[in-house]
Amino acid sequence: MKKLVNKINKYFEIDKRNSSIKVELYAGLTTFLSMAYILVVNPNNILQLGTADPRFSSVFIATAIGSFIGTLLMALLAKMPLAQAPGMGINALTGAIIGGAMGYSYSYGNAMVIIFVSGILFLLLSFIPCQVDKETGEAISLREKIFEGIPKAIVDSIAVGVGLFIAFIGLQNANIITSNEYTLVELVNFNNPNTWVPGGEACMAFVALIGLIIIGILSHYKVNGAIVWGIIISTIIAIPLGVADINILLGHQSGISWNFKDSIINYFNLNNDNTVFMSILRGGFLLPKGSLSTTLMLVTTFFLIDLFDTMGTLLGCCKNAGLVDREGKPINYGKMMYADSAATMTSSFVGTSTISTFVESSTGISAGGKTGLTALTTAILFLMSIFLLPLFAFIPSSAAASALIYVGVIMMSNVKNIDFKNVKNAIPSFITIVIMLLSYSITDGIGLGIITYFFLESIIYIIDLILYKTGKSKRKPKTDMTVVTIIIVILFLIYFLMPAL
Repeated sequence: MKKLVNKINKYFEIDKRNSSIKVELYAGLTTFLSMAYILVVNPNNILQLGTADPRFSSVFIATAIGSFIGTLLMALLAKMPLAQAPGMGINALTGAIIGGAMGYSYSYGNAMVIIFVSGILFLLLSFIPCQVDKETGEAISLREKIFEGIPKAIVDSIAVGVGLFIAFIGLQNANIITSNEYTLVELVNFNNPNTWVPGGEACMAFVALIGLIIIGILSHYKVNGAIVWGIIISTIIAIPLGVADINILLGHQSGISWNFKDSIINYFNLNNDNTVFMSILRGGFLLPKGSLSTTLMLVTTFFLIDLFDTMGTLLGCCKNAGLVDREGKPINYGKMMYADSAATMTSSFVGTSTISTFVESSTGISAGGKTGLTALTTAILFLMSIFLLPLFAFIPSSAAASALIYVGVIMMSNVKNIDFKNVKNAIPSFITIVIMLLSYSITDGIGLGIITYFFLESIIYIIDLILYKTGKSKRKPKTDMTVVTIIIVILFLIYFLMPAL
């Protein structure tokens, strides 16, 4: 046993990163508990008919298998404490494609092929060299040059934006923040008796807030596994409030009976038109007639979302864990990108939407996770979820939300790194953070932030140059703008405007 522990320690460099096996296991469990909702939400978002769709159990299994493979790649290849699963937002886009929202009747298989091609493009960026590092002699890939082309003002604001974004997810999942037709969002109405009925919005919000307070108290006293205990205790509190449904433990999920044997047979049964596999085989490469330009636009959209969502998540999470180099670049960055792009292609084979690195990984990092053992633990739990769905599905989103909100609190500390005294930094940073939060998209925040930076920097530079040339200013203008930055701006302009072109 001691030899095994030593091998694990050496392989994942646990001592070197000032962690322990116990902490890493706790962190892996924490990450999983905060992500478990994706197992049920992903099939609902892709199929749009939810549990009424006969393919629901197939997509659930595809989600679990895809998350297992993606997180395992991150654990063994990159050795980083990050988990992967089908991304929120992009799974809804996948559902929209299948549902005909793009003007064409794309099959399930069509959608998987689009995801696969976007994954190939992502992987190519990791292999195509464009420069050689003069100090190390190593080739620098296009993907790394893209990272270097992101302005420092944006880099400094990403961790803050990701923190607020993940907290906003938690606030919504717990119904603390609800929709309003006039103001878009509002605080849950605690003084309305109807919100306090069993399972009501106020009850859900109460569970999350209690969980947050418990996590805060335990963290103050440095109790190991504070986030895990917060989730567990708030889940128990949720039972009498009707927020956690005890019937799920008896084998019922979202109103349907969960039969493991039948679901596995359905997933692999190629004679059943309702399976994911059959949809891919029959409709994968037979794209709708006349849809070529739309398909190219979708491939580009999936590619850019995956690229910049992953980049933003990696930077935000790794910065929060202190796993960055002197330039602020995440360690093992290249290997993490390999793992992410490979997972994207894998997702299309198992039958789920694009798998990417999850911002919820921050919960495990906040619990002390610093190595790939955290990710390995999460991966194993995703695999186990295929057999133990009722147990994992029993944890209400409100309980997991308390962990997400707490992570937002921790990541907010990165705001001190932003230079708000310089307007050229302040405005792009603010736009990045606010848009990331309110648009519900890391990619949109980074994109609009970089575009804002580009126009501010360019116009101010041109004005300063004119003043210098005319002798009205003695200070020679300079800019941090690079060719790569301009290329990134062009890519984002295509991303934002392509459907209108």
